[in-house]
Amino acid sequence: MRQRNASQKAFSRYGNWSILPRLFINPGEHILFKKLVLPAALLAAFGVAHGDEGQWQPHQLPQLKSELKRIGIQIPAERIADLTKHPMSAIVSLGGCSASFVSPDGLVVTNHHCAYGSIQRNSTAEKNYIADGFLAKTRAEELPGGPNALVYVTEKVESVTERVLKGLENTGGKARHEAIESRVKALIAECETDKSVRCSVPAFHRGLEYYRIRQMMIRDVRLVYAPADMVGNYGGDIDNYEWPRHTGDYSFLRAYVGKDGRPADPSPDNVPYKSKDFLVVSAEGLKAGDPILLAGYPGRTSRYKLPAEIRFARDMSYPAIVAEYQADLDTIAAATKAGKNDEVRYASVVKSINNRMKKTQGLLDGFARKDIAAIKDVQDGEFRAWYAKQPGVSSSMLAELDAAIAADMALEQQTFAWNVATNSDLFKSARTLYRLALERTKPDAQRESGYQERDLAMIKARLTRLEQSYVGSVDQARFVGGLQRYAKLPAAFRPQGLDALLPAVAEVPTLYRNSKLGDTATRLALLDADAATLEKSDDAFMRLAVKLNGFALALEERSKESEGNLEKVIPQYMSAVIAWKKSQGKPVYPDANSTLRVTYGTVDAYSPKDGITKGPFTTVEGIVEKHTGKDPFNAPRALLDAVKAKRYGRFRDSVLGTVPVNFLSSADTTGGNSGSAIVNKRGELVGLNFDSTYESITKDWYFDTAITRAIHLDVRYMLWVMKEVDGADNLLKEMTIRYPKK
Repeated sequence: MRQRNASQKAFSRYGNWSILPRLFINPGEHILFKKLVLPAALLAAFGVAHGDEGQWQPHQLPQLKSELKRIGIQIPAERIADLTKHPMSAIVSLGGCSASFVSPDGLVVTNHHCAYGSIQRNSTAEKNYIADGFLAKTRAEELPGGPNALVYVTEKVESVTERVLKGLENTGGKARHEAIESRVKALIAECETDKSVRCSVPAFHRGLEYYRIRQMMIRDVRLVYAPADMVGNYGGDIDNYEWPRHTGDYSFLRAYVGKDGRPADPSPDNVPYKSKDFLVVSAEGLKAGDPILLAGYPGRTSRYKLPAEIRFARDMSYPAIVAEYQADLDTIAAATKAGKNDEVRYASVVKSINNRMKKTQGLLDGFARKDIAAIKDVQDGEFRAWYAKQPGVSSSMLAELDAAIAADMALEQQTFAWNVATNSDLFKSARTLYRLALERTKPDAQRESGYQERDLAMIKARLTRLEQSYVGSVDQARFVGGLQRYAKLPAAFRPQGLDALLPAVAEVPTLYRNSKLGDTATRLALLDADAATLEKSDDAFMRLAVKLNGFALALEERSKESEGNLEKVIPQYMSAVIAWKKSQGKPVYPDANSTLRVTYGTVDAYSPKDGITKGPFTTVEGIVEKHTGKDPFNAPRALLDAVKAKRYGRFRDSVLGTVPVNFLSSADTTGGNSGSAIVNKRGELVGLNFDSTYESITKDWYFDTAITRAIHLDVRYMLWVMKEVDGADNLLKEMTIRYPKK
């Protein structure tokens, strides 16, 4: 997990402006509100969970004993809270998705879409593992996952709030933001003793608390097995976020380390990682009403946002994001139409954009279905009335809060425009190289986060990744499209001075003809170039990066000022909100921020509208019913034959009379929970989280217990496909599987 620099944070505060996935943590910040805030160790002690809401930090689980007992979880809460014990010791992050160890030899199970980048990296039009699937029958046949394939094992979490915030009570703006950044970098440097460790210091409760998280980072990750797209992505974008669902969204990776057992760079000499723990896989299954625990790394929620922030997302940022995603997808589709290899190269990019676009559209539809802003208006009014009655509180805090948020939203519109205008991987590569050269002139501790020595491997990986996901003509079309859309934005959106610096659309083909940055070796060779060398470069995109650098830095400075103002006042607000919620006995858990969380729930159906009840299981018969023989409902012949012959074996559910495919639960999830382990009451793996119902998408902002449902893969379907369709007997033997009693 990585820190974001100021401009990156600005791009995604109210919505994901970036075309790339959000894999960064918002540093945030905190100020003590002594009159109202409770000690951190007691934060969860007084909250009673309503329904199954809450993405809990592991250390909070002992305060939820009664809730876990109520739903039937048999694992002691203290054991769940211990990262060194089962089952949490088997839960890992992939740096954007979640996963878990399922054998003592570093075998990792996650979603098919989480391993999609590795599958795509190894695919060509002639050897298309996306379409056909991949299975390594031996360790020697396993394929390199690529430079961005990483496994993070969380080893330690410790509170560092005081070290980050002490003495900053009266500091705001850019000075505050940079002080926080400096202290965070120092804490990280202190923690990262060698290349095998990756540390981060994310904020919780919108900056009220900080925790330092130490993770072992495994750098040699290989693709072991992925079913064909006809299984792993059955239903495609049509079924995305929909129920009923029939998707076998699973894949297997393996973590490799040096012979000394420590993480090492990819090498043929590396050996499988001996995981300290792994999950037993249960083929015994679940039934409606059974309890489940879900553990993973949820990306981001906004449960504590103010009504103004919700309206900004609903009325301004999300509609703009959806339009931008769709326009970019249309451009890519048109530009890759002529070449199958081009389609394969951009398959992962397209899948990622499609997924985020449908989620954002789902949020808009959810806002239209239920006026969450109005609900928050009522809550906000009640809070402000309560706050006014508290002794010794700041009379100006709420006004400062409203002003800081308004100013920040105005800046967000301009950063969105900048991102639209610079939608080119070649330009982004040039900017990265030039910025790195500039930052290298500073002592490492004073460099911008993202450009320190610890970040060089990540930068190299990003520049290398383009080798599998870049085509000059496609990138050119995306850049032209972005510039054309930027020109049509309202004048108030376009940052002052940017128009004159951008190339004209007619000039773009010349930029690509006069640049060699499309070549991987050329990009990597410039990693060591100094700023003076790059400033003299005759490469067209490097010259453009140098030309726009001053403007980009100025925008970043404005973002830091805005961040610092928010970082001063929002923690004061959150302190008061927590005290208010505690006074009502309501749950207090931090918004998701890509850190390890635990949620719980039960296998449960739901009613999306009057007279309709859905779930909680789908079966293989549903695959046959949906089958059309055409993408995305084109099931493998071997699968159809097995269903026709009813070859269900030990994976047949005794109640359903067939093999279950997907199931619903009331667990609280969001993006980043993809691949999260679903365990039963004993801590055995029974499913993988991979989606939410369309009606649930607004849970990122508001948790509605009546209709919020997560969609999970039933491991019985995974095991059945492995046995009956793909012949993955070697992996079935490697895992420890608990089968139903005969």
